Amino acid sequence: MWKGGNQEAVIEGSGGELGGPGSWGLQDAAGLLARASLPIMFPWPLPLGSSVLTVLLGALTSLFLWYCYRLGSQDMQALGIGSRAGGVSGMPDVCSQTGSRGSGDPGEGHRAEGLVSRRLRAYARRYSWAGMGRVRRAAQGGPGLTGGTGILGIQRPGLLFLPDLPSSPFVPRDAQRHDVELLQSSFPAILRDFGAVSWDFSGSTPLPRGWSPPLAPGCYQLLLYQAGRCQPSNCRRCPGAYRALRGLRSFMSANTFGNAGFSVLLPGARLEGRCGPTNARVRCHLGLKIPPGCELVVGGEPQCWAEGHCLLVDDSFLHTVAHNGSPEDGPRVVFIVDLWHPNVAGAERQALDFVFAPDP
Repeated sequence: MWKGGNQEAVIEGSGGELGGPGSWGLQDAAGLLARASLPIMFPWPLPLGSSVLTVLLGALTSLFLWYCYRLGSQDMQALGIGSRAGGVSGMPDVCSQTGSRGSGDPGEGHRAEGLVSRRLRAYARRYSWAGMGRVRRAAQGGPGLTGGTGILGIQRPGLLFLPDLPSSPFVPRDAQRHDVELLQSSFPAILRDFGAVSWDFSGSTPLPRGWSPPLAPGCYQLLLYQAGRCQPSNCRRCPGAYRALRGLRSFMSANTFGNAGFSVLLPGARLEGRCGPTNARVRCHLGLKIPPGCELVVGGEPQCWAEGHCLLVDDSFLHTVAHNGSPEDGPRVVFIVDLWHPNVAGAERQALDFVFAPDP
């Protein structure tokens, strides 16, 4: 039972320390509550050991924050190359401006090479190098990034060369059986789509909607995917071709090396000495309209398209395309899709999709 006491004693402290001796009563509750609400004050200055520990913790925190800032800034610099590293996309025909005929600046290739290497290393820091032996050798500056001359110097990718990747100018169709069969079965629908967007290709009238300016005389193209980015208006106008693209397993649809669309070559047009940007891809040519006199030479090996059939080409080899037919024969028309090289592993594809991701 609580005994009555003096409220002033509680506040003044004559036996009123909490837990100490004294007489407490219900009338002293207000004073107790007032004391309980007072802030707890530590003695100052702190003991020497506590001061040293505080300074040490502050220094470690500052060092950690500085390290995070530097790491983040390096990653952002490596990830910020965007179109500068991946923008050497090539167009969906051998009309590509990319390859051995560059800008003429000898330092441009070295700058792009350094940017790609940094971005690959940024990917490895974020994930790992597991399963990416060829990509790692390319990033380390070995016979990788534009450093390999390939077979007898006829394979010269303009941007990325993966070492030890089996290469030949023409790839067997069985290497991409699913995608080849899907495209060949879609031949009637894709041909109808071309008929819906075709024009006279005279060059005397403004280009119809969706057609790109010719990269060379007599070379026209309409792209459904350009540098890994879908072209919505063209895809809507070509539903059969777009549906076929969506069903492919190896289409480079999330990579700036990936293009897809119609390629038209007029009679008399000829394009020589071209090399694609990388040996990590294979171009699938589906013949739509193939008049006499058309020829494709890749790595010194001549081939010709056939209507309704696919031809798999490694365009990192030096190649030439020509339409030697007469004007009465009409244009050569193929539907070209960029596929992953069949020997590029899944981990390597993910890394290259990261490095050469299209601009947002």
